[in-house]
Amino acid sequence: MTMLTGPPFAPVPPPPPRETGPWPVVAAVLTGFWVVLVTVPGQVGGWLVEQVMLVMGLGRAVAVWPVVAVVTVLLAGAPSLALALAPRSPALRATGRAWTAAVVALGATTLLRTVPPVHHEAYLAALAVTAAVLAFVAARLARVRPPAAVDAVPEGRFGTVPLLAVAAGLASLLPWAWVGALGGALETVLAGLAAAALGTLAGALLGARFWAAFGPGPARLVLVGGLVAGVALTPLAAAAGQSGVQLPALFLLPPLGFVLAALEAAARHSRRPAGPAPVRWLIGLALLGPLAFTDPDEITLLLATTRDTPFWVAVGTGVAFAVAVLLALGYGVLLARSPARAPRRGPAALAAAALLVAVAVVYVVPGQPGLHGERLLVVLREQADLTGLPAGTPGRAGRDARATEVYRRLVATADRTQRDLRRMLTDMRLKPTPYYLVNAIETDGGPAVRAWLSGRPEVARVLVSQRLRPLPALAPTARGDAPAPTGPAWNISLIGADRVWSELGVTGSGVVVGSSDSGVDGRHPALAGGFRGGDDSWYDPWEDRRAPADRGGHGTHTLGSAVGRDGIGVAPGASWVGCVNLDRNLGSPARYLDCLQFMLAPFPPGGNPLTDGRPARAPDVLTNSWGCPPLEGCDPGALRPATAALTAAGILVVAAAGNTGPSCGSIVDPPAPYPDVLTVGAVDRQRRVTDFSSRGPAPDGVAKPDLVAPGAAVLSAMPGGGYATLDGTSMATPQVAGVVALMWSANPALVGDVERTRAILRDTAQPVPRPAEACGGPRDVSGAGLVDAYALSYEVGRCKPDPGIFLRACGMLGVDPERTLMVGDTPADAGAVAAGCGVLVLPCADAGRPNGLGAVLDLAGVG
Repeated sequence: MTMLTGPPFAPVPPPPPRETGPWPVVAAVLTGFWVVLVTVPGQVGGWLVEQVMLVMGLGRAVAVWPVVAVVTVLLAGAPSLALALAPRSPALRATGRAWTAAVVALGATTLLRTVPPVHHEAYLAALAVTAAVLAFVAARLARVRPPAAVDAVPEGRFGTVPLLAVAAGLASLLPWAWVGALGGALETVLAGLAAAALGTLAGALLGARFWAAFGPGPARLVLVGGLVAGVALTPLAAAAGQSGVQLPALFLLPPLGFVLAALEAAARHSRRPAGPAPVRWLIGLALLGPLAFTDPDEITLLLATTRDTPFWVAVGTGVAFAVAVLLALGYGVLLARSPARAPRRGPAALAAAALLVAVAVVYVVPGQPGLHGERLLVVLREQADLTGLPAGTPGRAGRDARATEVYRRLVATADRTQRDLRRMLTDMRLKPTPYYLVNAIETDGGPAVRAWLSGRPEVARVLVSQRLRPLPALAPTARGDAPAPTGPAWNISLIGADRVWSELGVTGSGVVVGSSDSGVDGRHPALAGGFRGGDDSWYDPWEDRRAPADRGGHGTHTLGSAVGRDGIGVAPGASWVGCVNLDRNLGSPARYLDCLQFMLAPFPPGGNPLTDGRPARAPDVLTNSWGCPPLEGCDPGALRPATAALTAAGILVVAAAGNTGPSCGSIVDPPAPYPDVLTVGAVDRQRRVTDFSSRGPAPDGVAKPDLVAPGAAVLSAMPGGGYATLDGTSMATPQVAGVVALMWSANPALVGDVERTRAILRDTAQPVPRPAEACGGPRDVSGAGLVDAYALSYEVGRCKPDPGIFLRACGMLGVDPERTLMVGDTPADAGAVAAGCGVLVLPCADAGRPNGLGAVLDLAGVG
């Protein structure tokens, strides 16, 4: 046996005095229920409030957890303190002391949740220090009135009972090694320190003085002492982890109170008191699972709709809870029976070793081995100067020339300003990845590296670039269960796109739409024929898939609304290219930049974006049904240089306003608030702005959205060849991109003319019913109005048998309609009339009519 040292300890304390009546016991039972009733709903409610505000885009509610802390301490601490002071029974006083101390510890640690989840390392460090300080104070207070001393000392750190506690803790850790994944190296170390500190705190609260109060009888010790310990562990569980991580602990720790009581009974059988070591080992190892193997950013309602992190956390919690209950039953039966023999050290050590090996095997084989921490996005102060770009010729040739020059300037700036910093990061083995669309570098590194980088003169700021931890199994591919369309969908008819096809013969041919989203099912019958093809039309920075694919379905649905055939897409004749910037519905600043860079200058598989980009192959218009909130690492200006560069290159960026309405000022997540982005809200079948459509004004006061489009119950493609109806500004956005494709297909001279295109879209938009809420003004709810594909087709030159539209086109562009019509008897072709109206048009002969001026006026209803 290992040499044992330690302070005196009474393995079999004297029986406590009898109560004068049942009422103190009843009060204790009611107090225990009350502590649990206050703690658990408070923790669940605080997390739900944060999540609802996150989903609604209202920002992080920093005050939630301080309020929860104060309310919990007042409501649960007061009756626990009264229980500790009032009764004459040592058991009831010990109960009250343990519960009061646990509630106070919960209040102190809950305040730490004001640290943003994105700074998880800082939170874990603060939790470890706070728990260690609380453990020290609790241990000092417990020594004020120690139990009666006898000639006995507790077992060593690896005595029989501590080894049994290690085995139980490893059994509790086993499910997390399967379903979870570790973060970064520092994050994992700090999680281990926090778990150890919380275990030490539990050992100080549930130490010798606590167990001595429950008398020598093993049944009373396990049933009563275990129940009291379980209640005390409930506030400690609520203290363990950032918002969301504590929820699994609320299920795991309370049953372990009975395990601790059984271990105390085993120590009494051996007449060698266990001391605090079993509590520290068991609670520390049990808490290591959720603290180290889960990311609080991923325990979110945003991922709860599929078999993602919340699902696997629930599975891990359920299995770990079952393990805890089995341990409580098994240890209680085997160790706490009166005739039970003292456990032997050999079998205990063998069980602990076997479970340690099991944890390692499960982690390596069915688990997710390795470190999966966040990265840093280092944004440099100097951004490329894109002023003074040559105007070039109208149309695609001019656009390609501008895109090439923009790409050249961006890459030159990145090469010049990043060279030294990239070399240093490479020497430090931090794996830097350069970016040029925003002059930035993504790199490994924790808080220390971030602080060093932030202090460098060439660095503007350092953002956390989120990375999702891997799952035990991928969620099944999203499918659609709606019937295939039999004609143009209602939203296509509402904006007049079907009339553009049938009456004008314009379907978007010759225009390329770029989609950055969850991916695209390239084999869907509505999308397969539109893929541009070649080695530079698809990019997947997440999984490096070489062919278009999509598991989430969001990207397939949105692109289908832009260019899908069979009646679901606005521009079925347009081509498309795609990029994956969302994985499991979350992204990061770097992943968004990966795709935006690919859209400016596509490159072949395995190519270097800084040297192999092909700006002449850039798509014409981009549809972006995503936003980058602080949860993913973006600040308000994170992507601002990117959209400015794309606009300067003549690429129109269309973005979703967001689904956080009807709150005013809810268009906040990049890139939707940016003035050079065409931001789109959503309307329903009655042309009413939907409640979920985000409202302006933007944070800088700019009126947003710019336009609205159908976004409620929109039918479009889903992976596997199916269809589904979905709601959101995500569904409205690609329809506007499709309208631009129709517009530029009808008049290729407009390709790359972003400002003029935006003006025509606004001028031809149709009014929508004025909503009750005005926000900053009507334009901050519905923008210029509902996009009208049919009307704007004539603004770019198509003849139409509607004199109102014809005359409005001329008058809007600054030419007197009467003066224009006075030349009706002068021979002239349609091009001359177009020049008079300030518009570029295609000949009216395309509509089956002669090409003279008289024919144009005749079509306009003027003799």
